[in-house]
Amino acid sequence: MTTKLEPWRRNLYIIWAAQFIAMMGMSLVVPFLPFYIRSLGVTSPEDVARWSGFVFAGPFFISFFSTPVWGYLGDRYGRKLMAVRAVFGLGISQLLIAVAPNVEMLFVFRMIQGAISGFLAAALALVSANTPREKAGYAVGLLQTAQSSGNVIGPLVGGSLADAVGFRPVFFVVAALCITSGFLIVRFVQETHAPTIDKQPGHSIASNYTYAFQSKPIRIALGIMLISQASVFMIQPIFALYVESLVSNTAYLATLAGAIFSVVGVFTVISAPWWGKRNDAKSYRKNLSIALFGAGISYAAQGLVTNPYQLIFFRATLGFCLGGMLPTLYSYVSKNSTLERRGGIMGIASSVNILANMVGPPAGGYIAAHVGLRENFFVTGGILIIAVVLVRLFFIDMKENRDLAARTIEPAEPAVTMDE
Repeated sequence: MTTKLEPWRRNLYIIWAAQFIAMMGMSLVVPFLPFYIRSLGVTSPEDVARWSGFVFAGPFFISFFSTPVWGYLGDRYGRKLMAVRAVFGLGISQLLIAVAPNVEMLFVFRMIQGAISGFLAAALALVSANTPREKAGYAVGLLQTAQSSGNVIGPLVGGSLADAVGFRPVFFVVAALCITSGFLIVRFVQETHAPTIDKQPGHSIASNYTYAFQSKPIRIALGIMLISQASVFMIQPIFALYVESLVSNTAYLATLAGAIFSVVGVFTVISAPWWGKRNDAKSYRKNLSIALFGAGISYAAQGLVTNPYQLIFFRATLGFCLGGMLPTLYSYVSKNSTLERRGGIMGIASSVNILANMVGPPAGGYIAAHVGLRENFFVTGGILIIAVVLVRLFFIDMKENRDLAARTIEPAEPAVTMDE
């Protein structure tokens, strides 16, 4: 092993650290957000469930449209610049959320967060554009562990902080963590493949969409991403309420919900690099099928538990499988896009994931309000099993040893061969 890291590895590790800090901060608020909504004057259980869905989805209404724009601007003016802008925007939005006077303004501030942040997409574009193609699966998988590691520590710390000092101070802590991440990127990240504007005068946001949806592999991957991630996000806004329904003593409820919620992150951290290496060496279709099937069974099983501690095993299994879902799809899309368009295409992929965030939480809140909390888990499991069938029928595997020079040509449909 050399004493000096390759530039792409150094950037990957620094972005990993920055994303970990930012995601830890963001996940601090996840376990108690429904309770924060309740503290703002929403008292009816049905209204809490409904507003939880809308508030969780709030950032994604605007970012669905803004993320491809930020990706396009990153391709033209620098992906590092977009990552810095995004993480500082995230910090500013948390300061606004901390002073929200009512649930309506909380929803507005969450929408502002979606408009000015988009850090995950920016970090993903920066890493994927500066990583050798044959290492893309590993890099995306490792980057996923930053998000998951933050999601492990954040809920544990956030739940405890909320019980100890109240809800609002936690958002100020999140803002400070995001600003710290921004300074890490400014100081240490070097963009080794910075864009050159005069070499891509014909590129536009519209042409990026045309490129993505004319490519059959990318088009199918985006469809699977939308279906699978929407189902996953159906559970997010009501999970704390589900834990509450399983306990008789509500003392330290935020701490308990945060601890159980974070189990998923622990096992995603463990599994994501393993899935990433498998994706670089083996069939994307097979890996994705296994991950989706395991996640579907895990969600359905969570709907059958009778006490919160039974959730731990199924949340662990879920975390292991989630490590092979979204990173696999992002890696696949990245490998099927040309370098000069990669930021824009990854922005489109991120916007599809954002659309899933928009659809999933309100749907989950609606089901919880009108059918029941347990039924949400059964519906989610069923959708993921359907996604497995779609992957087996339509997903197209890549020939990993294709001539790399072919990637410099702009195909309407990147060349692929059927695997398996």
